[in-house]
Amino acid sequence: CLYGKELPAMAIKRVFQKEPVLSIAACLALVSSCFVLPDAEYLGYIDFRTLAILFSLMTVMAGLRGQGVFDRLGRALLSHTRTTLQLTAVLVGLCFFSSMVITNDVSLLTFVVVNSLDAAVRDKLLLPIVCMQTIAANLGSMLTPLGNPQNLYLYGKSGMDMGSFVLLMLPYSILSLALLALWAVGLCRRGAKISMAHSAAAASPNKALLSLYSILFVLCLLVVLRVLPYGIAFAAVLACVLLADRNTLCRVDYSLILTFVMLFIFIGNLGRFAAFSGWLQHILTGHEVWVSVLASQVTSNVPAAILLSGFTENIRSLIIGTNLGGLGTLIASMASLISYREIARELPLQKGRYFALFTVSNILFVTVLMGAWALAG
Repeated sequence: CLYGKELPAMAIKRVFQKEPVLSIAACLALVSSCFVLPDAEYLGYIDFRTLAILFSLMTVMAGLRGQGVFDRLGRALLSHTRTTLQLTAVLVGLCFFSSMVITNDVSLLTFVVVNSLDAAVRDKLLLPIVCMQTIAANLGSMLTPLGNPQNLYLYGKSGMDMGSFVLLMLPYSILSLALLALWAVGLCRRGAKISMAHSAAAASPNKALLSLYSILFVLCLLVVLRVLPYGIAFAAVLACVLLADRNTLCRVDYSLILTFVMLFIFIGNLGRFAAFSGWLQHILTGHEVWVSVLASQVTSNVPAAILLSGFTENIRSLIIGTNLGGLGTLIASMASLISYREIARELPLQKGRYFALFTVSNILFVTVLMGAWALAG
């Protein structure tokens, strides 16, 4: 009887541990719906365009990753590295540049390595390299709407074209790349020789599926560029994957989509409280960047973007703030948890050192980038 009473609590605890952001978003939506009972206006809360594009892109990326495209690219580049500086440049550069297209979380899932270095290099450089990869993925992803979910959402809400979005974030991306290069040179200043422990080559990709996913990606890109309606890409991706590679649908991060839905409901309900809406608008006005950076530290930048976008028209500042706000705490960007979990699983005794290095490094980077923003303003 006692076990039966504890079981639901244990199940809830496991859900919170596995999906903390989704769990909190669901609780907020549920509580807010007690004060604003569900009605026809709820449908107006949901940004179906963002959800459709997000699903389409995640499905295509899952399909390409399942075909080993990114893994083979990483191995091909790493096979030519001979020094620690070359190794660091390739691993960090892969995360920085690939995250602009395949998103920061997919970049980290694909290119974070723990067991591919010889023992000497691994003991000395593994933690700094993984830390740099994580920062690089979060910084590279800020350049494009495809880089991370909050960019996709804010890009759609802003009405900006792709060129304007890229130009907005380009100065911060260039500065970020320069900072990463300086850090890499400082870390690998001795330029020691290395040897890579290469894993067995993955099976050759299915050429038909590879072509299919390439075409679907182009469709998604045309939707992002507002050339095609989002419904066309959504229907094409869903139909093609169901017919040709339905197992890929099992690898899509549906928790992220549900998190968006829960946050849309919560924010929509908050907007119907005039007093709260006015108070938050007052706090945000003229301080969008600072508020979004700070909010990202405790909620992560995706929820911060969705929450704050409902109470300000200055979306450009939110784009800057939530992107820079992805640096800082471990939860400022949920993609950062991917690297931390990898370290915690493979090197549990080193996770404390990694957390300290990650925190100090992120604070330094966000301080420099916020200083650049302040000077530019």
